[in-house]
Amino acid sequence: MEVTLTLTIEQHEELKAHLLPGDGYEAAAIILCGRCAGDRRHRLVAREIHPIPYDQCSERTPVRVTWSTDVIAPLLDYAEKQGLTVIKSHSHPNGKARFSEIDDEGDHKLIPAIRDWFEEDFFHGSVVMLPNGEMFGRYLAGNGDFAPLAHINVVGDDLQFWYADPLKNDSPPFASSHTQAFGEGTFERIRRLSIAVVGCSGTGSPVIEQLARLGVGELVLIDEDIVEERNINRILNATMNDVQVGRYKVNVLANAIKRMGIGTRVVPISANLWKPDAVRAVVQCDLVFGCVDTIDGRFLLNLLASYYLLPYIDLGVRIHATPDDKCKGEIKAICGSVHYLKPGGSSLVSRGVFTIEQVSAAGLARNDPKAHAQQVKDGYIAGVVVARPAVISLNMSLASLGVHELLARLHPFRDEPNSDYDHIEVDLAGMQMYHDPKPEFCSIFGGNVGKGDVRPLLNLTELSNGDT
Repeated sequence: MEVTLTLTIEQHEELKAHLLPGDGYEAAAIILCGRCAGDRRHRLVAREIHPIPYDQCSERTPVRVTWSTDVIAPLLDYAEKQGLTVIKSHSHPNGKARFSEIDDEGDHKLIPAIRDWFEEDFFHGSVVMLPNGEMFGRYLAGNGDFAPLAHINVVGDDLQFWYADPLKNDSPPFASSHTQAFGEGTFERIRRLSIAVVGCSGTGSPVIEQLARLGVGELVLIDEDIVEERNINRILNATMNDVQVGRYKVNVLANAIKRMGIGTRVVPISANLWKPDAVRAVVQCDLVFGCVDTIDGRFLLNLLASYYLLPYIDLGVRIHATPDDKCKGEIKAICGSVHYLKPGGSSLVSRGVFTIEQVSAAGLARNDPKAHAQQVKDGYIAGVVVARPAVISLNMSLASLGVHELLARLHPFRDEPNSDYDHIEVDLAGMQMYHDPKPEFCSIFGGNVGKGDVRPLLNLTELSNGDT
């Protein structure tokens, strides 16, 4: 099983400012991490950065930094109580892109001692930062040997990944058109990505199709529904036979990807996202696409993205048509939106997409439909859920914009910085497209950044079933 490390851009910048102050000497810091202990991957997600003060280092030279373990003893006590993993970090201002003999000597003393400090057996480790901000690292495995972190990535307006093994830059023939546009390096990063798509119907289906044909390494598909005749006209690769035998959407799409034969691994999960196993599958990924139209589903995606440092691309489609007989079918508005959300930034709540009161109402409707209906009747909850019309052409347009957003974050190519594209709104009736930044901090989700695994899962009692 591979082990990875993820930081937010703010954490990375804080770390870089301390580790590389410009004096040419090494410096050190401790990264306390939450964890995602999964069956496919173990992810370490940065929770807190604790710089080791320069004046508390007994030695700082261009090739060595030393300090007394007494300096970090209180941090170890704190980390043990909070259930956080400890990662020692230091810099190589000389640009040496590998662990030195001095590093080996220090790590073989310190990291096992840190492991022995804890009652639980966590993956503690050590990372190095180079002058350009690139990072590499290793962790202490269960057998007592050091193993490389499979990758270290930073989630910000741009997505940065640094891998333990070098990029091959050897793309297969099917990807030749992709590499002409974005380069072999970008394709190789795509090939190594694990991406979750939650919602595999009208919008999710074309997202999945495009991601698979781009060559994404692993796709995790989450949807509890079977294919029905009413949605067969907008789920790619679905047939009337799938309707008749009652196949799950995720299985229809997984089979289609396997038939492509281009090497994408598929993990189909026929369950609602509000199931612990579904959440655990998503949080092992590098990124998540939200293709759901429920408020509580989008809330949950925003929440898990914060806990586990996942970039989250949310897609929303809106077609407003006249429902009455006189003008039935007359389109009043046809539009859609793409939201790019990064942990520690704004959220769908702070952006005004929905309110916490609406989340509560949606939760009540999911768990107790009768009570929800009564509260709507009594006037305690405004509005009811109404099925909206859906058209495959609009769904595919929004899906393309969403996938385009991923590519732009991996390979920034826009004339303006990616921070200007936190939100994209498309009005097809007026043939207009808008984009704007969303720099505000969300206090509701911000305190959860990097918490990782907790009990109950995501601190939600509804997800406590099966939480061990």
